[in-house]
Amino acid sequence: MQHKNISSASFANTKAHYELLDGLRGVAAILVVFYHIFEGFSFAEVTNGAGSGIITTLNHGHIAVDFFFILSGFVISYAYDNRWQEMGTWQFFKRRLIRLHPMLVMGALIGAVAFASVGFQRWDGSTTPTGWVMIALLLTMLMIPAVPGVPYEVRGNGEMFPLNGPGWSLFFEYVGNILYALFIRRLSTKMMALLTVLLGAVHAWFFLFDVSGYGMIGVGWTIDEVNFWGGLIRMLFPFTLGMLLSRTFKPRQVKGAFWICSLSLIALFAVPYIPSDGVINMNCLFEYVCIAFIFPVLVWLGACGSTKGATGKINQLLGDISYPLYIVHYPIMYIFYAWLIENELYTLQSCWSVALLVVVSSIALALLCLKLYDEPVRRWLMKK
Repeated sequence: MQHKNISSASFANTKAHYELLDGLRGVAAILVVFYHIFEGFSFAEVTNGAGSGIITTLNHGHIAVDFFFILSGFVISYAYDNRWQEMGTWQFFKRRLIRLHPMLVMGALIGAVAFASVGFQRWDGSTTPTGWVMIALLLTMLMIPAVPGVPYEVRGNGEMFPLNGPGWSLFFEYVGNILYALFIRRLSTKMMALLTVLLGAVHAWFFLFDVSGYGMIGVGWTIDEVNFWGGLIRMLFPFTLGMLLSRTFKPRQVKGAFWICSLSLIALFAVPYIPSDGVINMNCLFEYVCIAFIFPVLVWLGACGSTKGATGKINQLLGDISYPLYIVHYPIMYIFYAWLIENELYTLQSCWSVALLVVVSSIALALLCLKLYDEPVRRWLMKK
């Protein structure tokens, strides 16, 4: 999502800017950090054979990614649908690369440094040769995913981008941008609605019947067959849903929209895991309802909200750090996870001060990367 301080100069976009949506992206990014904290406890439990591995707090935080996909579809459609005569396909691709790729490169570098800080040690205790780490770094910078089991899948956990796990969602975001530029943008609103309904039906089939076997909509992070197709479906449905919402959006004034939406996201993510014993996976059903029905309402409310006064400053800050925070926090999590496993810690109460340090350091790192690297590099690239 374009940040206000550079969007007018860089993109010459005279349209109104939905700053509140930027703020909600920031809220969701912070919730992702907290979700990964609790995921760490679960991962440490499983690794040490000490528990079931079910995430007990912010259990549904992973669907923040699906919220991001809806936001991306909404903003891209709003910003670019009627600008193709002045812009062109290649210009669109350059703009999206300038917006997304510099921080992707930085996230890969930080991931390599974080991996070096633990001695290039894989999750099974073995050590990855430095050469393979350098190859993984290069491939991550080029957005080329690692296949599970190959030597440059350096952590041994099957991740698409093992130096910085969240890169998987950027991979599918890039796919969505390409499909938008080449195909989706050309559709009429009626055809867009039809495509969205069809994708929603496929999405419902894949997740409600738990094709992946995960018991949640948490697919796409690796490149095996189920995760590739599941990740593609997971991206395309909310992405086109956001575009359809943008095309049909009619704004109204809604007071307190930022706080309504933020508290709603917290409440939804905090719903406990829902066990199932029937054909339909109830946990996936809850997450599907969030993605297909509740998230679009929250995006609509956010687009209708005001960002005057203190709320405006909060939204600008949250919007500024949203993408950097999402893309740089996970290397810190790798170190945190390794520490949890080594010390056999599985609850927030047992290490709350360290968990707080992880959150604060992630936000601080995101701000430093934004101000000292991302914004200057993007300004330089736009001049070129």
